Amino acid sequence: MRITGRAIKYGDNINTDVIIPARYLTSTDPTKLAEHAMEGVDPDFASKAKGGKILVAGRNFGCGSSREHAPLALKASGIRAVVADSFARIFFRNAINIGLVVVECKGVSRSVEEGDILEVDLELGMVVNSSKGTSLPSTQYPEAVLKITEKGGLMEYLRDKIAGG
Repeated sequence: MRITGRAIKYGDNINTDVIIPARYLTSTDPTKLAEHAMEGVDPDFASKAKGGKILVAGRNFGCGSSREHAPLALKASGIRAVVADSFARIFFRNAINIGLVVVECKGVSRSVEEGDILEVDLELGMVVNSSKGTSLPSTQYPEAVLKITEKGGLMEYLRDKIAGG
């Protein structure tokens, strides 16, 4: 599975309250959540994310509370993948469960600029920066996680398995 998109970039320690502020947690509507994703750190995020962007971040992305709303808001905003130096474990797992591609790639925040064109190869475990002609190794998805991601999340994967797929 390969994902290509233009990078939008943020720093270290982007927590779940920054990804989707607590005042919006009364909604579970992905479209409504997407309208407010990252608004505290970037008021233009909703318009930037459209068109299948790849969010690049530093260390500890998704730290804070274990709200599933955070990866849901990013996915609904149009983000195709999040590539970060490291993730908070609960955010990482929640993202996989809802079908948001998350890839750990050491050094990505130092080597990617906003607007660079990236290609994320989940099977090979590689992030290619086409704009700079460079590549970095990333965490390779285990086969089970790859299947969940390809189906769009854990629930979709399980529905398909139950239906005999």
